Amino acid sequence: MTMTQASADLEVATTPDPRQPRFGLARLRRPQRAARPPTAPLSPGTVLTVWVCLICALLALWIVLYAMVLSSVQESGSQKQLFAQLREELALGTAPLGGQIEAGSPVAVLRAPEVGIDRAVVVEGTSAGVMRAGPGHRRDTPLPGQPGVSVIYGRSITYGGRFDAITSFAPGDEITVVTGQGTFAYRVDAVRRTGQPLPPPLATDASRLTLVTAESSGWKRGWTVESTVYVDSTLVGKVQPAPAGRPVAVPANEQPMARDTSALFPLVLWLQALVLVVIATVWARLRWGPWQTWVVAVPLVVALLWGATNSAFALLPNLL
Repeated sequence: MTMTQASADLEVATTPDPRQPRFGLARLRRPQRAARPPTAPLSPGTVLTVWVCLICALLALWIVLYAMVLSSVQESGSQKQLFAQLREELALGTAPLGGQIEAGSPVAVLRAPEVGIDRAVVVEGTSAGVMRAGPGHRRDTPLPGQPGVSVIYGRSITYGGRFDAITSFAPGDEITVVTGQGTFAYRVDAVRRTGQPLPPPLATDASRLTLVTAESSGWKRGWTVESTVYVDSTLVGKVQPAPAGRPVAVPANEQPMARDTSALFPLVLWLQALVLVVIATVWARLRWGPWQTWVVAVPLVVALLWGATNSAFALLPNLL
């Protein structure tokens, strides 16, 4: 055997066979997983149920957000506008002093630092719709600083809940009210609830201010009311004359814990507009595209939902 042939035989003997496993070890094959059976599609009824539950959950979240946050933002904006209007009227001497005053007009500025009330603009009227802008002055009572008992309602939870803390008033605390007739200081006499004895009758030349709100306790606090609270205070100083022509009574929707049923009609209009926008959104998503549709539709839906919720909240008690 020649050297060349021996080298060739050696090379063939040492060349690994590609059909054999490397290093002489059998390749381990991973066990193949069994194929998963195809998932059955959800039935139309299940899909509808899921969507209904999701929409209900989102609506509930929106209502809580509006009641606790957005309504306060709305009331704060209204208060700024009302304060600017009343300040101008006070400077010009045109602030309302009595007689027939248009509902929703600013009539006074209330301050009570002891309970956290700072520059609360009081509007004329005590319906739930009017009081979305701030505390309301009962129209069949004189304005603060005038002879008699002046009554002001305030909310305890929604739209800022400015009267939430008036239950913590103590006898001797001071309440300051600014009207077109000047600045008046009232000293708190007592805090009472429904059914408790009324304060003694006033003298003909005296003035009393009564703040009214609702309260609850325990697990109900923050989302419902149990009773009505009254804070009675007496004017310290001289009363001012009251112009004639005040209303002698107020309708049922301006009583304590009353609802403003006049908000039903605008609520229906808001809901109709909301339904039309939702239908248009579904159509536009199919024809136009998802991203373009959401950019246009989301602001419209939020605005209409805000308007509908604002009208719906007028159907709740005016002290809530």
